[in-house]
Amino acid sequence: MKSLASICLITNDVPRLRLFYETVLRVSPEGDDTFTSFALPGATLALFGEADMERMAAGSTLGIGRGACALEIEVEDVDDEHGRLLALDAVIVKPPTTQPWGSRSVWFRDPDGNLV
Repeated sequence: MKSLASICLITNDVPRLRLFYETVLRVSPEGDDTFTSFALPGATLALFGEADMERMAAGSTLGIGRGACALEIEVEDVDDEHGRLLALDAVIVKPPTTQPWGSRSVWFRDPDGNLV
């Protein structure tokens, strides 16, 4: 294996998730209401419609559910991002916390319930 190329979130509402991640990541997406991608350092974050996935491969989304993914995004200042997320009305799961191993993080949910 060479590297992780992308993470694709399957969703019932690509436009809603695209707007959320465009606002949170401050990156312009490419694509449309079927498939959208965000080119990020290290890997691409992609969003794909569940109905379109089913058209490509019947049964491929059976039992996938929502909110079962956790994404980790590195930022310069967790506390600044926390303030920005609050202003965006993001659902905060865990406020800024310094972990025992020294990293600092804030946890929040995307509109589909995925943990970020």
